[in-house]
Amino acid sequence: MAAGIEFEPSGFLPVPELAQRLQEYKERKSIKGKGQLAALIFASRLVRRNGLPFDVEAGITTDGRGQVKGLGKDAVQRILLDYGIERVLAEEGGRTSRGSLGNIEDYLRFLNELHAEGIADAAATEAWWVEQAKSFFNAKPFALRFDAGNALRAVVRDLLAQARKRQDEGAGTMFVGAMLQHLVGAKLALALPDEPLVHHGFSVADAPGGRSGDFEIGNASIHVTTTPGEAVMRKCASNLHAGRHPVVITMHNMLPAADAFAAAQGIADKVEVLDAEQFIVANLYELGGFRSSERRVKVESLVDKYNEIVAAHETDPSLRIARD
Repeated sequence: MAAGIEFEPSGFLPVPELAQRLQEYKERKSIKGKGQLAALIFASRLVRRNGLPFDVEAGITTDGRGQVKGLGKDAVQRILLDYGIERVLAEEGGRTSRGSLGNIEDYLRFLNELHAEGIADAAATEAWWVEQAKSFFNAKPFALRFDAGNALRAVVRDLLAQARKRQDEGAGTMFVGAMLQHLVGAKLALALPDEPLVHHGFSVADAPGGRSGDFEIGNASIHVTTTPGEAVMRKCASNLHAGRHPVVITMHNMLPAADAFAAAQGIADKVEVLDAEQFIVANLYELGGFRSSERRVKVESLVDKYNEIVAAHETDPSLRIARD
């Protein structure tokens, strides 16, 4: 056994019958998200360590039964490193995925069923899930579909529609919010090349840390959100109390909701609420001098900057946008 490796990676994948059962389980349970994959890779290692049948009721949870004991980013990454994979699958390691405890318990019972049928193989099963993680890393990116006859707003809207479709398929990631945040971040980076912008991963965008918004530029605190509700407007009120200017950038269809929540907080005339598509597109026109020949160039510059931000701050490569 190699130094530092708890278990040697399996040198083979499951026999066809086992692989088929695992695939059927994956599809039946709609296991697509990074957190779900991380949790089942961790559970598969538990089975390799403890054997089958697995006593599901005997202490896989923390004292409060809220989380799986030992599950987290570091534990999952150690398993992936056994297979030579250094990329981070999920910053939360499956720990904060909704229903992760129930999912793991269900999965362990499934493996017990396979054991009873005589087709279980713990090492090969773990290797199969690691292969799913590799496929996740190589997931198809979103597509930039540029039509010279369409308005630039249509290009941005199409990208966000692709993100919405993928999100609605239940992949476990808030693709629309992540894409919107990083498109705005890319736009700001292009418009203000000398401004020392700080970008953050979408999953940590609202984490405690002293930030007054997703982006802090001058005296402005910029909040990028698909759900401009009460929580966002409370942050805007806090910005105002701190002497900062809050700016909310959101989806076109959410503008009325943003205005209503701002009014409820008594700050309707003190917070800027902007349409995200127009916010992005207006700057592209300005950067291109409103010349037709520069439209595609500037859109591709936006996408390149977006991909640069995603590569630096996200673990999900499917958030990338590929040029057509």
